[in-house]
Amino acid sequence: MEYLKWSSEDNIAVITLQRPPANALSSGLLRELAAALDEIEPNREIRVIVIHGEGRFFSAGADIKEFTTVTTSEGFANLGKYGQDLFDRMEKFPKPIIAAIHGAALGGGLELAMACHIRLVSETAKLGLPELQLGLIPGFAGTQRLPKYVGTARAAEMLFTSEPINGIEAVQYGLANHAYPEEEVLEQAHKLAAKIAKKSPGAISAAIQLLNYAKTAEFYEGMKKEAELFGEVFVSADAKEGIQAFMEKRQPHFKGE
Repeated sequence: MEYLKWSSEDNIAVITLQRPPANALSSGLLRELAAALDEIEPNREIRVIVIHGEGRFFSAGADIKEFTTVTTSEGFANLGKYGQDLFDRMEKFPKPIIAAIHGAALGGGLELAMACHIRLVSETAKLGLPELQLGLIPGFAGTQRLPKYVGTARAAEMLFTSEPINGIEAVQYGLANHAYPEEEVLEQAHKLAAKIAKKSPGAISAAIQLLNYAKTAEFYEGMKKEAELFGEVFVSADAKEGIQAFMEKRQPHFKGE
């Protein structure tokens, strides 16, 4: 695989995102993640998965440069739906998935983390959905999952301001389970995974199925609407300005068009 690697030991699979400098979630990386899950799912020796990022970040977001190659609202909506379906599969995956987050989990990176069953963070990690800074909206069900963890008002503030929260705040808000010094996050994820791996795989799978009943019909309606609006907003003049400003490393000037 080009953008990630995975290995397993002692009933634990570790998936490492490897797309420097920021482990941006390109469509290629998402496809490789889906392929890794295809390989892991039938492997009876693997009972828990840990996902982390190589280098400075867990994942600093979607691949903005790839956005410039998409030309239609439908194409962008389809990109969103692919990510939505993959992350929904992760939430329903029969083996627990733990995100070990350091550096930053922003945009699509946070949406990936929110699709995991458990999130461990470094105290200084930055977590946020800054898409509105680009004149866009989240497209991988971030608008549906974030309020579930932090509440509607905090989700609104994070979305509207584009400002991230740190790892300690993420635990306080309910977005992450535990925060540790950065050098300990992966080790703590392994310890937690080892504890879970001792449980009956059948009982764990049943528990995951039951936890997913909390996802209502309205959640899936919201996901569908998000993909639709993701495409509509993408073709606006403001979105073009936001993406251009990002590429040029300047503040965007939105006109409401």
